[in-house]
Amino acid sequence: MKKKYLDDIELISEKLKHLPKVWDGKSSILELKEANYNWKQMEWFGFYFELLVNKSLKDHFQFPGDKVGNVKFDMKRSINWDLKSHAIKSNSHLLILNDSESLQKSVELNKYHGILIALCDVEYNDNDRSFQKWHTELKGGLSSYELKRIERTSFSRYRKTRAELVELIFLIINQQNISKLGLFSQGRNSNSKPRPSKYLLQLEDLDKFENYKIKY
Repeated sequence: MKKKYLDDIELISEKLKHLPKVWDGKSSILELKEANYNWKQMEWFGFYFELLVNKSLKDHFQFPGDKVGNVKFDMKRSINWDLKSHAIKSNSHLLILNDSESLQKSVELNKYHGILIALCDVEYNDNDRSFQKWHTELKGGLSSYELKRIERTSFSRYRKTRAELVELIFLIINQQNISKLGLFSQGRNSNSKPRPSKYLLQLEDLDKFENYKIKY
């Protein structure tokens, strides 16, 4: 019998096959602003991917997916799906996934849990900080986080100015392979209570999981 999540993958593949391949930073942020969706965030390309997926699948998937504990998964059809983006020219090949307890519960409820990953070739062409200044002006000034960073005189990372979609990866997590994910401790909250741990995916370990890929 065909597994229902394969229908999810077929539908996603069909609806996303014509996604724009090149995402200009300024245009993407303005589109996010128009949609009032996380447009002030520095890591704009991940939120832009979420927006594109929502626009393409909103008539076919539930947005958001199930709420388990304090976590709302990104979307659901036959199973819950999380949306993740990753820059391929990065020193780290680790993806931080969701709260481990909530993800485990999602697998228990639906037998499977899906992760849809956008791999992108990202440019950091902002040596003169013009992109950063443009985004700061668009937001109406520096955020409280940025002001505190300046007080600490800590270095501000270069901004991503462009992303090119290279590949989509569908990853299926189940009871048999969930133990192959790593764990990430988040430390403690301000009230000294420990934060829930999160799962980690090492991209070099993809073949330990059922996965499917679309090249762009």
